[in-house]
Amino acid sequence: MTRWMIPLMGAALLLAAVSARADLPRQELSAAYKADCAACHVAYPPALLPAESWQRLMGGLDKHFGIDASLDAATTKAIGDWLAARAGTYKKVQRERAAPPQDRITRSAWFVREHDEVPASTWQRADVRSPANCSACHRQADQGLYDEHDIRIPR
Repeated sequence: MTRWMIPLMGAALLLAAVSARADLPRQELSAAYKADCAACHVAYPPALLPAESWQRLMGGLDKHFGIDASLDAATTKAIGDWLAARAGTYKKVQRERAAPPQDRITRSAWFVREHDEVPASTWQRADVRSPANCSACHRQADQGLYDEHDIRIPR
């Protein structure tokens, strides 16, 4: 191996690491989405679900995972349009052939693959409670950052 190949290989590895960590597009959250949706749960990045899932979720806010999360028509439309315009841009979502069961991010094939090493007992911990509680382990989930190098699983 020649001397010039070592820095070139290092640069290639660094570029691969950066792109692997940056495949979830950063998106500024709309004010309405932050105020109305993130008031109850982490503001899931729109890129994590296809547009048809967001449309169904916004169309069924009166029975949103067991609660009534209804909003006025104008707010529902504004948030729905914003979600649809940014939906499904995560490369792992784009590879899926269909929306996840029950339009749940946690039931999508890519989510299951990414979390397959997490023992079932972890989801039951008091500080975790559910796979949908992203911020329990992803400390910067509220900022849309899910870097696997920044995970801290509560004990």
